[in-house]
Amino acid sequence: MQPSQMHQPPANRWAAFAVLLTASFMNVMDVTIVNVAMPTLKTDFDASPNKIEWVVAVYVFVFALLLLPCGRLGDILGRRKMFVWGVALFTLASGLCGVAWSVDSLIGARVLQGVGAAMMSPQAMALIPALFAPNERGSAFSFFALAAGLASVSGPIIGGLLIGGNLFGLDWRPIFLVNVPVGLITIMLAIRLVPDVAGDRKIGIDGVGILLAGFALFSALVPLVEAPGIGWQTWMWFFVIASPISAVSFAKWEHRQASLGRPQLIPVTLMKKKSFISGGILVGLLFSGVPGFFLVMALYLQEGFGLSPLWSGLTVTPFSVGILLTSPVSKRLGNRYLRERVVAGSLTLAAAHVALHFVVLAEQGTYSWIGFAPILFCAGFGLGSTTGPLFQIALSGASGTDTGSASGASRAIQQVGSAFGIAILGGIFFGTLGNTPDAGMSAYTAAMIASLYYTISVFLILAASAFFLRIKADPYSEDAAHAPVTE
Repeated sequence: MQPSQMHQPPANRWAAFAVLLTASFMNVMDVTIVNVAMPTLKTDFDASPNKIEWVVAVYVFVFALLLLPCGRLGDILGRRKMFVWGVALFTLASGLCGVAWSVDSLIGARVLQGVGAAMMSPQAMALIPALFAPNERGSAFSFFALAAGLASVSGPIIGGLLIGGNLFGLDWRPIFLVNVPVGLITIMLAIRLVPDVAGDRKIGIDGVGILLAGFALFSALVPLVEAPGIGWQTWMWFFVIASPISAVSFAKWEHRQASLGRPQLIPVTLMKKKSFISGGILVGLLFSGVPGFFLVMALYLQEGFGLSPLWSGLTVTPFSVGILLTSPVSKRLGNRYLRERVVAGSLTLAAAHVALHFVVLAEQGTYSWIGFAPILFCAGFGLGSTTGPLFQIALSGASGTDTGSASGASRAIQQVGSAFGIAILGGIFFGTLGNTPDAGMSAYTAAMIASLYYTISVFLILAASAFFLRIKADPYSEDAAHAPVTE
């Protein structure tokens, strides 16, 4: 697209943008909606704890791993083409999830869902310059954050309603099947409304880097997920040894690519920036305490208290409401007081989880929505207050040419942190609960409290680490405040 055209946005741009938002909404909601179904899936498939963890973690992990390369593929093959293919694969995979005949087949379908989500997600944001003039793009990015927030609020409720309604006797399956008609309509409208931005096939892609990074992360994840459920096995040592070797090989390969002027999965110029490395580590640390928390919370509420999926979803909804209410605050503050906001938000999260610890202790055998709601609301407000400035810190040292790569890499790190957090928190919860099939409320209380010890520690470490960060504010980092914080 020529520069002159960039200031002449298409007349149907808001309709096309609504199509992109729909795909983003489906992606985020598919993380939050599944959490309330985990106890039902565990019972229906008689699934082991490690299998249940894989159902959630594998989607997030695959999405994280392929987010950057799929963004590059969009540059090569064309943004609309990759978006449509991604939605098509996500829709097909959702149908396969809905007809899964075993927990293993469900995990396989979730892998495909993660691939589809990685294909469509980066294209949605990258198409904004083709749709909007520069003065409209800030509002468009804000809508992505709003859609993510709404998806996180509505996901648990919609999931609870679909499972509780038992539509056509399908039990949990409609939480996946609902994506099929929405996906098909999205594909048809995307072909008609979204502009066809041509790709550049001369752009290369770092295939070896993708494989090395993927194997390093997967090797670290396998023992974390499998060991708590089946005990430590000799074969796990292979993955323990392979993970750091693959990580070192990845770093060396990226430096080799840079010296030869070839494509890199993560630009070496970024890996040399302390602000990006420290900010990225803190992003991963923060999100290691969030999605996994909702997994164990759903198990605690449904299997411990015996709540329905709907009431489980309604219980955690205040968390998402708290996130939503931080959006105007983050927008007004921009890139000011970044360190202070991260420290304050992290301490708010830690304090909320400490308070939740006492509520869990007090409410053994009796459930009170009002006991959980204000604490979870404060926790959500803390997360929303922390995420925007933390992404801005990660981007603060990136130059204009590196900002896009830094933004994509930070979001990928967010998802990697989520996947590892699911594995760690799931392992703590199930390890404390034990293998007793008729575990009582006291066992679920102990498992939940053990999980909270991890989240409290993570948020306190985050606050202490952020306090000592040296931050260089950068105007390019403003768009990080609009990052979808609940993906």
